[in-house]
Amino acid sequence: MKTVDAHLADILRVVRPLDPVRLDLEDALGSVLAEDVASPVALPPFDNSAMDGYAVRAGDVAGASEDAPVVLPVTVDVAAGDTSHRVVEPGSVTRIMTGAPVPEGADAVVPVEWTDGGTVKVAIRRPPQAGNAIRRSGEDVRAGDVVLTAGTVIGPAQLGILAGVGRRAVLAHPRPRVVVLSTGTELVEPGTPLGHGQIWESNSYTLVAAVRQAGGEAFRRGAVGDDPGAFSATLDALLGEADAVITSGGISMGAYEPVKEALSALGTVRFEKVAMQPGMPQGFGVLGERRVPIFTLPGNPVSAYVSFVLYVKPALARMRGLPAGPPAMVTAICGSALRSPAGRRSFLRGVLTPAAPGGGPAGPTVSPVHGQGSHQLAALAGANALIMVPEDVTELPEGAPVEVIPL
Repeated sequence: MKTVDAHLADILRVVRPLDPVRLDLEDALGSVLAEDVASPVALPPFDNSAMDGYAVRAGDVAGASEDAPVVLPVTVDVAAGDTSHRVVEPGSVTRIMTGAPVPEGADAVVPVEWTDGGTVKVAIRRPPQAGNAIRRSGEDVRAGDVVLTAGTVIGPAQLGILAGVGRRAVLAHPRPRVVVLSTGTELVEPGTPLGHGQIWESNSYTLVAAVRQAGGEAFRRGAVGDDPGAFSATLDALLGEADAVITSGGISMGAYEPVKEALSALGTVRFEKVAMQPGMPQGFGVLGERRVPIFTLPGNPVSAYVSFVLYVKPALARMRGLPAGPPAMVTAICGSALRSPAGRRSFLRGVLTPAAPGGGPAGPTVSPVHGQGSHQLAALAGANALIMVPEDVTELPEGAPVEVIPL
């Protein structure tokens, strides 16, 4: 059988980053920058007040105290957005609001809390140091500074700085559009009555959520039955809107395997056995002139999700223009003994617990959940990690170190 590492390597050799496109900021969340972004101006672009208060010449109020406040006339108010040229003359103050430009001549801002709040004249009870409560031009970003580099994932803070340097759009790798399709005559939509031999379809909901968590845009399609022709027709209709396709079910060794039957003849999709548990049957390839990647995952719910974590998630990272490779692992201590079949890499569902602060084991611990069958979705829902047991290990005692993929 093919190894887990070899199967992932084959996938990553085929998958390529999506071509960068110009995205409006409102559409850029979750995309990955394909350019460096520099600020055309300093940020802040002008000296401005960090507080509501009074712009002063610090020397004029150096002797202020609670017992002997300095009283000065207030010449004008300056609000945020004021574009007039303002000057603080010696022996006077300007009332100023947060974000307003600091007037010429002023070298400090006295917070309103240090005063009596006067509007015609003000009593200042505490002297400020020069520069107090003033945000200096360029103290955040200098003109020409690169604020974001290519390869940065655009989140809320990144959108903020892009807008802050005046960008309305950016060149970025878009979020991959992924169509998710389940197969099986036994599948019916949640919320509808079950007939004899039927089950509610859950894989597509799990996989759509996983795609979205991995930074893609997911589109769920209703399940198709076990007719290869119907599957092919459905798939052909979806390819135009997809950067990638994920199917679940229909790839095992038995009869009524519509995905395998429909795609094997194309010559661009391979179906293989991978030395792993759960999830031994796997398929991957490309479709159509656009060479859209298709991941054909097993139908058992746990197998499908584990396969997504191992293969699809790294591929989506590559498509987004990010570094891609095997899932990150941490080392943990087994909370109980483990068993694994020889010759297969096992991914047991487990609960990862951080090390107790101030004592306890040297690192985190992990214990398998009860119910390791590939169909046991409730056990998967109670897990927060996959415990990786290598192919050549069949038993691990309690207390042994193991590699764990946090979910």
